[in-house]
Amino acid sequence: MVTRRRFLQGAVAAALLGNGLNPFTGIPAARAAGASPAGGAADAVTGVSRYVDVFVGTGGHGHTYPGATMPFGMVQLSPDTYNAQWDACSGYHEGDGSIMGFSHTHLSGTGASDMLDVLVMPGTGPVQLKPGDREYKGVNYRSRYDGVPPTNDAPTASNPIERGYRSRYDRADEHAVPGYYRVLLKDYGVLAELTATQRAGIHRYTFHNKGEGHLLIDFAHGYRDEPGKPTKVSDATLRLVGKDTLVGGRRVHQWANGRYLYFAMKLSRPFDQATLYSGDAPLATGEAKGNDLKAVLHFKDAHKAPLLVKVGISAVDVEGALRNLDAEIAEWDFDGVRHAAAESWEHELSRIQIETPSDDVRRIFYSSLYHTMMAPTLFSDVDGRYRGMDLAVHQLSEGAHNYSTYSLWDTYRALHPLYTLYQPERVPDLVNGLLRMAAESPDGPPVWPLQGVETGCMIGYHSAVVVSEAVAKGFPGIDAKQAWPLFRKRAFEDDYRGLPFYRKQGYIPSDKEGEAVSKTLEYAYDDWALSHLADAAGATEDAKKLRERSRNYRNVFDKKLTFVRPRGSDGKWLEPFDPRGMGHSKQWRDFTESNAWQATFLNQHDVYHYAELFGGEPAFEHKLDELFHTSSALPADAPPDIAGMVGQYAHGNEPSHHVAYLYAYTGAHHKTQARVRSLLTTMYKAEPDGLAGNEDCGQISAWYVMSALGLYAVDPVSTHYVFGSPLLDRAEIRMDDKRLVVETHGNGPDAPYIQSVSWNGQPWSKSWISHAELAKGGTLSFQMSSTPNKAFGAAPADRPPSFGNVAGKIA
Repeated sequence: MVTRRRFLQGAVAAALLGNGLNPFTGIPAARAAGASPAGGAADAVTGVSRYVDVFVGTGGHGHTYPGATMPFGMVQLSPDTYNAQWDACSGYHEGDGSIMGFSHTHLSGTGASDMLDVLVMPGTGPVQLKPGDREYKGVNYRSRYDGVPPTNDAPTASNPIERGYRSRYDRADEHAVPGYYRVLLKDYGVLAELTATQRAGIHRYTFHNKGEGHLLIDFAHGYRDEPGKPTKVSDATLRLVGKDTLVGGRRVHQWANGRYLYFAMKLSRPFDQATLYSGDAPLATGEAKGNDLKAVLHFKDAHKAPLLVKVGISAVDVEGALRNLDAEIAEWDFDGVRHAAAESWEHELSRIQIETPSDDVRRIFYSSLYHTMMAPTLFSDVDGRYRGMDLAVHQLSEGAHNYSTYSLWDTYRALHPLYTLYQPERVPDLVNGLLRMAAESPDGPPVWPLQGVETGCMIGYHSAVVVSEAVAKGFPGIDAKQAWPLFRKRAFEDDYRGLPFYRKQGYIPSDKEGEAVSKTLEYAYDDWALSHLADAAGATEDAKKLRERSRNYRNVFDKKLTFVRPRGSDGKWLEPFDPRGMGHSKQWRDFTESNAWQATFLNQHDVYHYAELFGGEPAFEHKLDELFHTSSALPADAPPDIAGMVGQYAHGNEPSHHVAYLYAYTGAHHKTQARVRSLLTTMYKAEPDGLAGNEDCGQISAWYVMSALGLYAVDPVSTHYVFGSPLLDRAEIRMDDKRLVVETHGNGPDAPYIQSVSWNGQPWSKSWISHAELAKGGTLSFQMSSTPNKAFGAAPADRPPSFGNVAGKIA
């Protein structure tokens, strides 16, 4: 199994020139403010898009990228500042100081990495074939949210050993809004602009200096395991077609081992000379094969007019890349593509309209909503062909789409529940994509699929949760009877990552399997999820077995210490045990990106029965209090994923995300209100270092969006949302032809407490509401106050159901 810790180890420009202005000083420092460098309206962003700061998460350990993409787009055209080590997972970090070039595929917020395909870098002067060194000399960066002090000192900037084809840039000369990015490359005097469609990108390069310029296409570039080791590439080809086209393809053997990528590039004017390289040796032909290929395209008078470059990509073949390019960017209209991208983003972002007196809240909210649409990503061509998980080429039925980049261990918790509210028409497409993967993949149900390859990253098999949630919520076009056999095999038969132990002994022994405690807990939740799918498919006996087995969490819970903890194959608790520690031995960790404090509360589906193991609900509530108030100290070997600490609660990583909402099950809902409001206001900022951990393909952001709305799906498969502390004065969510309004009265920074709730004008005493209610549309109204109403949600009948039970009635 690969876990994310493994990756720790290892026309604007034309106007400027025409007016005689210096483009090096024309771009505003406020990169996301929307002002044009010429002071005109060309860059003006209107609507809710103007509140998005795409640079949120590009510092600290957020691992986001600032480049141009479309909502759920297949192309992510963005600058690369580095391509190795953990804080380069997106290819970009605001602290690196120089740009290697602009590549067409990126991951948003991940803790492991790949991609960075088809790097393009404009240049002047002598051709450089090596990228050179970045300015930053450290390994990982520091973040305000770090739970463990970094092991490396934060170095100061220094001159690089080798300059290479990189270019320095000033962050004041960098600007981006949804669907558009630009930067001045200081070393070459080139203004670079990027925008994108779903399957293609278009670059616009304006060469300020007179004379010759060139484009370098580094087809050996990509994310790599560590500095000094090249990206693992095979079967690479490059081919010149006439004087204005370059095509190619390759396989990459990094995280998604063996994935395919093809591209087609067209230029707005012919090049004057072109040279292909293999192993940095020039070739005399117009076609190259090998594992280390580059191309350099020369232009004698590069400064005379902006040079446009169009690139389409495909995982199927070069013809697919050409077809995608021709279908989506037929003309040489950079501003037209940019305008269409802006319109698409505005359409998607405006699905939720909010009112708040706080500009910071508005910026954080829409920056978060933006990041919820960076993944999953489209992964099929305009003709419906796609590369399946068996690496064969398949054909979609008309109207269907295939997707990639499902960070399921993270996103089942808040991102996919959020989609069921504000992207409901997309849910069947996303879920049916998972079912196709489960049918096609030799590895079975998806775990972390990326571009036709199962990375196997993280634990559990939480595609089961996403599928079961959609079925439980009644989304059309998802065949439960077809889905069930695909997941039944994993649940009852597969020899997969400790599952045989789990089935036979009721837990996974920590002397037999790494991360065994966390695996036991997460398999238990997958069992609970699949019991719903089995019921929907008519497999009632299987459903009954899975429900009972979903209580296997009991077998790793020590009633004496009231912690989950590692247990040996002989049934004995393993020593030594430290609830802050990562495990009982140096052989492996017993928990996944967490410790016993956090894992003890990893029960989303059977809270009332679980509370009895602590000695009852008051004792469970007291343990929650301890979690938030104990020391935040962590051992030196704790992974940096454990960040954003409040006591031993870690907001920077997903196992903690539902925990503040568990007070609702004890009847102390006012504690959920206070804690959620505190997390909303302390764990998010509209700044590069504004996220408490890796953004994780939208999950960290989805937590904010859901919680700002006052809702959270503790147990997504139950189809219920627990109330928190709504941050907004008003929000209107567009759900197909329905509207859901969430409004607050008496809200403010010092008023986190719910006094009362009404639904469509009628009093609502429960501390939760069902998806079925919200999906009808209506108005959910919260009366807020600076003092808690301890009676709200306190009665057992008003607390959220769990395991199908209400409080006080445990089956």
